[in-house]
Amino acid sequence: MKLKKLLGSILSSNAAFVILLLLQIGFLLLAVASLGEHFVFFYIALIALDIFLVIYITNKNEPISYRVAWVVLISVFPLLGGVSYIYIKLSQQFPKSIDMRNQKQTRELLVQDKNVMAELEANCPDSVNLARYVTDYGMYPVYRSTCAEYFSLGEAQFSKLVEELEKAERFIFLEFFIITEGYMFDVMSELLIRKAKAGVDVRLMYDGIGTGMLNSVKPFRKLSDNGVKCKVFNPFRPMISSVQNNRDHRKIVIIDGHTAFNGGTNLADEYINRKERFGHWKDTAIMIRGQAVWNYTVMFLQLWSKSDSSEIRRFEPVINADLASAIGDGFIQPFSDSPLDDEPVGKRVYLELINNARSYVCITTPYLILDEEMTNALGFAAKKGVDVRIITPHIPDKWYVHMIAWNNYSRLVNTGVKIYEYTPGFIHAKTCVADGTSAVVGTINFDYRSFYLHFECGSVLYNSSVIGDIVEDFERTAAVSELITAEACAKRPVHKKIAGAILNIFAPLL
Repeated sequence: MKLKKLLGSILSSNAAFVILLLLQIGFLLLAVASLGEHFVFFYIALIALDIFLVIYITNKNEPISYRVAWVVLISVFPLLGGVSYIYIKLSQQFPKSIDMRNQKQTRELLVQDKNVMAELEANCPDSVNLARYVTDYGMYPVYRSTCAEYFSLGEAQFSKLVEELEKAERFIFLEFFIITEGYMFDVMSELLIRKAKAGVDVRLMYDGIGTGMLNSVKPFRKLSDNGVKCKVFNPFRPMISSVQNNRDHRKIVIIDGHTAFNGGTNLADEYINRKERFGHWKDTAIMIRGQAVWNYTVMFLQLWSKSDSSEIRRFEPVINADLASAIGDGFIQPFSDSPLDDEPVGKRVYLELINNARSYVCITTPYLILDEEMTNALGFAAKKGVDVRIITPHIPDKWYVHMIAWNNYSRLVNTGVKIYEYTPGFIHAKTCVADGTSAVVGTINFDYRSFYLHFECGSVLYNSSVIGDIVEDFERTAAVSELITAEACAKRPVHKKIAGAILNIFAPLL
């Protein structure tokens, strides 16, 4: 087992990327060293290039934290900084199989029902502007809620997921960031193969880096051989390219077009606490039924392959009479966010909830890596008297992320934001609730990668009773979490404060 784990670490995509990065840096240094007496002229030209790049980067319409990170990197490492920036920018060609212009071509599939929007405006006037934004710029309409169920743990979601998958008759679409072998995968494999043999169209898409190189073939060969269509999203390639940062971080399951699951849970045993990693693993998810599932069906097919409208329409839901008549309370708006446009929909949805909150904001996130805009929004809300509470992990999965989070703790706590760490272990849930009237459940972390680099998704809930379940779960979770005080931040060792401050500068590049 130890040998297998060692080989897994050596052959993992992250390790391979670091090795290739070092090899390419070594090649560049060797090329510079070979210049000999011409090095001075080369160095002067390089400095001139770096000055030009700093001016160019400073004036670009990109997040200020991202620009600062590159300016610092170029200033500290003038030899490699500028060349690295140019190389990465020139290598930003995303695989042609993923053409997000297809999203605009299929805009006709996602038409907002004006009556539903009018009802939302009448019942939730404070939320209608957000719904319009997600409809117009995220391209996903809002629907009357039919049925929504919230799961406070991954194991509860998985039990319900298996139950619903057994009912599938037409198609099953699954999309995950991480898939690893184990109990969860074995149960799903057996079920999916059985359904595929029964004539159900079963498709499974997983991320090429999140799932890992060791899992890119073996676990899926049996599925493919038995009728399950498997697809790797953005496979790992041996090159330095910013495209490798654009991962499919979404977790979606769609059943026959009328039932969908979405949340933080991947297909790995730690997510349902059958395998312990970082203490108790807390995750959350939501199941929705009805017409709103169409948003998830379209977003899955857009990422699966280039498809015209007629091809996608083959998977329109057949809503039976029972489901059609089971109109629930409130409204729901599933949406997706893409790194291939200039619209950070997920971040702006969070910001709108925070900025419009009058009483309280409750947030759960595994990573708290904030830019100036988000930090100011949270701090200003607290200064206005809004009860802003955030729960993060006590046992982190990445030490450097925890360092950066603590750097943010001190700034937020001093403005009145209450930070809690989930004492039993690791909280992977991504939720945000404002005033008990609007909420988001999905895959979007409070960090740069989720806001700008990953494909993400979630569901916005307006005036839905399921929001009460999310708030109750938050209260229970906060009760077993440790409140981070200003004194604790002040007493943090100096070397950790310095490390956190330095890492925070380069957070957008990590």
